[in-house]
Amino acid sequence: MTEKHSKYYLLDTNILLHEPLAFLNFEEHNVIIPMVVLEELDNIKDRNKDVSREARVAIRSLEDALKDATPEQILEGVPLSNMQGAHHAQGTLAIFPDYALKQTEAVLNLSENDHRIIQSALELQKKFKDSKVVLVTKDINMRLKAKGAGVKYVEDYRTDQLIDDIRYLSKGFVEIEGDFWAKVGDVESAQEGRETFHEVDRTILPSAFRNQYVIDESETFAAKVVSYDNEVVRLHDLGYDRMMSYKAWGIQPKNIYQAMAMNALLDPTIDLVILTGPAGSGKTLLALAAALEMVVEQGIYEKIIVTRNTPEIAESIGYLPGTEEEKMAPWLAAITDSLEVLHKHDESMESSMNYIMNKANIQLKSLNFMRGRSIQNAIVILDESQNLTASQLKTIITRCGTGTKIICSGNLAQIDSYYLTAVTSGLTYIVERFKDYPGSATVNLNGVVRSNLAQYAEENL
Repeated sequence: MTEKHSKYYLLDTNILLHEPLAFLNFEEHNVIIPMVVLEELDNIKDRNKDVSREARVAIRSLEDALKDATPEQILEGVPLSNMQGAHHAQGTLAIFPDYALKQTEAVLNLSENDHRIIQSALELQKKFKDSKVVLVTKDINMRLKAKGAGVKYVEDYRTDQLIDDIRYLSKGFVEIEGDFWAKVGDVESAQEGRETFHEVDRTILPSAFRNQYVIDESETFAAKVVSYDNEVVRLHDLGYDRMMSYKAWGIQPKNIYQAMAMNALLDPTIDLVILTGPAGSGKTLLALAAALEMVVEQGIYEKIIVTRNTPEIAESIGYLPGTEEEKMAPWLAAITDSLEVLHKHDESMESSMNYIMNKANIQLKSLNFMRGRSIQNAIVILDESQNLTASQLKTIITRCGTGTKIICSGNLAQIDSYYLTAVTSGLTYIVERFKDYPGSATVNLNGVVRSNLAQYAEENL
């Protein structure tokens, strides 16, 4: 491994599990994989878990990059520019022989894999004194240990991180201070059937994107961005009072944020709806009510598929008894809770729920069985999606065929994954990636409507 470039990136196993082709995303810099990482990938690849697929893809990709190299070249560094595919990697890929490290009193216990990777970084740091050696890992505790052991540069994998602070995440709407019309000078309005459209100066909404909602503090104006150019923004006037009167399966919005969500959910031209917000803001209830409305009452879609990741990060539904749907029932209690709310005033709630489950063809599915499917004419509700990576969400979204609408909901303050944070969550990634796509809409549901207790807990705990 010669000092051809200024930086050397040493990758932890979880980077390749997070994104199997991650080693191609470091542009002109050198990438080094410790031997222990290959050992861990080998141990994971045969498990009956979703993450095993990522391990197998990573192993095959590494083999493609190194297959024609000699052992000496692999230790020295193989040019990644020779690897086919759509990438911009111009650096080299090398394997570091960490098995040659010797245990002394001065180093970490090398019987642990994490310690072998950290010690590899320390050895490379000594070897390339004039270059920057960076250990890249998604394990927060490992980053702390590496810093404590003397590794100068330790980073999270940020290639798929589109924002630096969750405060900058798109909310899907813009709230104008005061009265919207007081800030508008020239405006061109047009009537198309029952709908009204306005064209306002772009300076009023400089960061506008398609399907972004516009509201004001006066609670009289509500609109949605239809299109824009460098000069003007075209708005569809939805009307504040009209939005607040929406109804789906007996549910009406309790605030303007729920009204915006309901507008997006009930619009068949929008294929992807992303709902973010705190616990108790109504994400799951609104999604299910809108889905029932469009399947049972309007007949736009044929079925409802409900899925979410299990606590093991979508790896297994385990040995719970019963069919797939019976196994998934404990993880999808939020859906059955919402169904109970929607039918609590019925004469026989249990009979109503069973009838609706059959009438709307509601299917409870595991993420494990979504891969490879082609879902047609359905509404897919992906609950608790904040715990999924970008690649896992891509797997689900790409399953959606003709006439399918997908609803992704999640609370970025409740991430259970070991390696994800609010800014690296797949939910954050798709919010930013799809925010200007004409067939998608994002709404952040501000405010807790579950109960005063839930609201106080959200604000003060």
